[in-house]
Amino acid sequence: MAVATGLIVANLYYCQPLIVLIANEFSIPNSEAGTITYLTQAGYAIGLFFMVPLGDKIERKSQILITTFATVIALIVAATAQNFLILEIASLLIGISSIVPQLILPLAASLSEPEQRGKVVGTIMSGLLVGILLSRTLSGFIGEVLGWRAMFWIAAAMCLFLLFVIQKKFPYNKPVFQGSYGQLIGSLFTLIKEQPLLREATLINVFSFAQFGAFWTTMVLLLSAEPFLFNSATIGLFGIIGASGALAAPLVGRLGDKGSSRIAVGYGCILIALSFVVFYFSCDAIVGIALGIVLIDIGLQGVHISNQTRVYSILPEARNRMNTVFMSFSFLGTAAGSAYGLFLWELGRWQAVTLGCLLLSACALAVYGMTYKNKRQALESINE
Repeated sequence: MAVATGLIVANLYYCQPLIVLIANEFSIPNSEAGTITYLTQAGYAIGLFFMVPLGDKIERKSQILITTFATVIALIVAATAQNFLILEIASLLIGISSIVPQLILPLAASLSEPEQRGKVVGTIMSGLLVGILLSRTLSGFIGEVLGWRAMFWIAAAMCLFLLFVIQKKFPYNKPVFQGSYGQLIGSLFTLIKEQPLLREATLINVFSFAQFGAFWTTMVLLLSAEPFLFNSATIGLFGIIGASGALAAPLVGRLGDKGSSRIAVGYGCILIALSFVVFYFSCDAIVGIALGIVLIDIGLQGVHISNQTRVYSILPEARNRMNTVFMSFSFLGTAAGSAYGLFLWELGRWQAVTLGCLLLSACALAVYGMTYKNKRQALESINE
């Protein structure tokens, strides 16, 4: 499940190191080519909201197989796109159909014992993070050697292979929701209204994922310009540095099993903020950028896995729908962050990006602190 999660989520990020190559082929500015990054993320959020809830209503393995096949088709459309508009549409479809990791995670959570759930989620999230980060390394190398279209052909072949693996290895899992699709989608808003923990975890994730999206989108623009002038293969290598965050994922999951998830969220928010302080002073220093990447990826794991473990701890019968709310808004945050990062880049280059992301860090920490304050006041009232 971790391998399948990593290989499929990688589809969302192959385009990032290829922005300059795509811009050159279609004779458009780099910033315009960068729109495919947030279209892919926006598509993912759409797929999460409208398709992932079905995992509570229909058999999950069948849904995973059908969705993976749709991903293969979308990747082929991207590989054969003859103009940028078709590539933009294909990018949106890639995002919509690459929701399989968010179908696998609730499936894995439902199969695991409660005392092991955090560890299981952390292990699968390791695969997801490795897929996210190493996708950039692979994509940068393939793009430089074989061209950007080859990366989408290779991704389509990998997803086709996964179809056979999933069919053979994944267990069947019966749904529990008996209502209509309309009732299913309507219940998402009921969950948002009635579950304060879900609201808090989701909002913190939105701000954290927005910083992640802003960084990885604009980092390509930074490293391809003066004084670095790196090609796509070299830029992709920075994904290997970020893979260090994957090592932290199982550890964070175990903290969740011990009841320390919320503490890990706070530390994660602080690490992400610290990473942008480092980035601010490293616009021309590779060592500083590398250190910042380690900090942001470990910090994001602390926030994301801990919040996801907390969300999975409530309403087991609604895990897919809880995950829908949590992840769709998180990736809307990534999409908005990518667009926000491109806007800040045009406004004031790297310094503007880092300062803008520090503002998002302050928002995440404010939500975290506000919830803690409300809980403390509630406890004091009970004691009185």
